[in-house]
Amino acid sequence: MKKIIYSLLAISFLLSSCEDQLDINRDPDLLSQDNAALSSEIAAGMMGIGATQNFYYAFIGGIWAQQWSQSLAASQYRAIDDYSIGTNDYTGGWSNMYDALSDIKNAKKLAFEQENWNYYLIASCLDVYASQIMTDFYNDIPYKEANLGIDNLQPNFNTGQEIYDFMIEDLDDALGRDLANSSLPAPGADDFMFSGVMARWVEFANTLKLKIYLRQTEARSSVAQAGITAMINANAAFLTVDAAIPSSVFKDEANASSPLYENDRRQLNTNSNLRASRTMWSYLDANSDPRLEAFYGLGNPLDQGDYNSDAAPNSVSIADISPLSPVFFISAAQSYFMQAEAMERYNGGTGAKALYDAGVAAAFEKSPNFFDDTKSEANQNWVFQTPYDHTPFIEAGGVYEYPEAGTLDDKLSAIITQKWISNYPDQGYESFFEQHRTGIPAVSAVPQTSLSYVPGEFAYSVNGVTGGVFPQRLVYPNTELSRNSNAPDIVEITVPVWWNN
Repeated sequence: MKKIIYSLLAISFLLSSCEDQLDINRDPDLLSQDNAALSSEIAAGMMGIGATQNFYYAFIGGIWAQQWSQSLAASQYRAIDDYSIGTNDYTGGWSNMYDALSDIKNAKKLAFEQENWNYYLIASCLDVYASQIMTDFYNDIPYKEANLGIDNLQPNFNTGQEIYDFMIEDLDDALGRDLANSSLPAPGADDFMFSGVMARWVEFANTLKLKIYLRQTEARSSVAQAGITAMINANAAFLTVDAAIPSSVFKDEANASSPLYENDRRQLNTNSNLRASRTMWSYLDANSDPRLEAFYGLGNPLDQGDYNSDAAPNSVSIADISPLSPVFFISAAQSYFMQAEAMERYNGGTGAKALYDAGVAAAFEKSPNFFDDTKSEANQNWVFQTPYDHTPFIEAGGVYEYPEAGTLDDKLSAIITQKWISNYPDQGYESFFEQHRTGIPAVSAVPQTSLSYVPGEFAYSVNGVTGGVFPQRLVYPNTELSRNSNAPDIVEITVPVWWNN
């Protein structure tokens, strides 16, 4: 375990400069002492997870969720947008996530030995949270044997379904501990998300369980129903606030900004790689949604994957990203939308409308207008402004009014579509997973150039190389395949993960 605490202001630089040195098979104790402080491990692990998801997986997710498209004037993300991403692409996501998990797993071990149940809950939550991202992208991954150091440098892979059961078991174990009798030290400033307020971590754990169960609604409906019904009957508390590393810790300076901005804008020395995808742009535009100006600059969108377009580059809308954007783990909007879906599926719709409305409100509040389209990016003030007013959109007759009189499919369509929007800009991977689980947004039967294209429907990449089949997953990186004899054979990106079969 490293004894270097990841700096809030330098995490992006650390990730981009050392990705080749860090991987799941290294000994986590080589860089530290056995008596590592819990606070150091939690701080390092939390920042490592946040930076990895906000860097590697945000780019992949944002394009595959059709919030962004690769610029026609650059080539940085073409492998993502045309679905040719392979074993040598974005390998740092795997190695850096497991490196962060080495800190978290050591913190969990130390917390258990010290009977510090507060830190044990935090570490368990972070372990499960990061592991779900990885298994949803890769399916089978090391879980039980991951990050065991010299005791096992070639861990076995658990199946995705096994991991889902293990994650619930681990969260229930942590939630079952007596937090009131937890030994010192107590979490505080090292807890970047909740500053040691343990009630929030209980809510985070419950919300994470809800996400795990909802992901199984199509693959194991009885498991999802039983788990969620038990939580409803127990009056489990869920998040009503953002679980995020807040914008206040970042600065509009080199190596000090939010990882997404740092690695796209500063490290590449350009703001023109990511462009507005017609998919999301057209949906916001058709509904006169004011968040359009917060998400994208002036100009027209690009058809998904049409990076060989003959349009003038400066006519295509640039994706707006702020150096001060928070790093979200689970947003309040996500939590409300998940609760609304759970109530519709398993509790007769009780309270679903109020939860949906709260989700839309939180999503609008999450999207203040950072960007001034009259100024260049270099001259932005990057200040939060008054959130957009969501009220006209959800009131009677509003374009986002909850369809109380509609079918379950109508209600799910409203919930998942609004969650899709709420995940901009850094959690598109969640919308990518959800689209495969639910089929929402729907896939267009016609190209986006067609007059009959329905705004917001997913479209196969213009330059896609997978024969019309959307990507379903990531392939294992060569770094893992070459170092771990227990790694599975390469699986094509068009093969669904277990919960989508």
